[in-house]
Amino acid sequence: MNRHWMFLGCLLAGLAVGLGAFGAHGLDERLTVIHGENSVLVNQRIDNWKTAAAYQMYHSLGIILVGIITLIRPSKFARIAGFLFLAGICLFSGLLYALVLLEKPFLGAIVPLGGLSYIGGWVCLALATCCITRPGTIQLGE
Repeated sequence: MNRHWMFLGCLLAGLAVGLGAFGAHGLDERLTVIHGENSVLVNQRIDNWKTAAAYQMYHSLGIILVGIITLIRPSKFARIAGFLFLAGICLFSGLLYALVLLEKPFLGAIVPLGGLSYIGGWVCLALATCCITRPGTIQLGE
């Protein structure tokens, strides 16, 4: 399962780069069509998009870290962290992207659940690292 976490984390990180690039280079035109010349609202939505892409990247790296930690020592807490990070990406970042594009205010009420998933993921990852025992010293040429 550890290589699956690393693979998934890499895919989600690449997607975060692509979505961030869209936010920097194409989103403002789309939002101007939706909101007209309300530059305050357009800028706020672009900031929301940037936040979603940044948090997706951070937690994609967290998922990769889950894979690395489970390579060292399989851990129930690390697996839970991976699922919580994935849920956070869907709920926090995914719903922020949807909120920006669809203008459905009720989505904003669900976004904090993604933030809680992120926090829970980091707590579980911390617990997983407490269980890692230090292996013996590796000698070159063994």
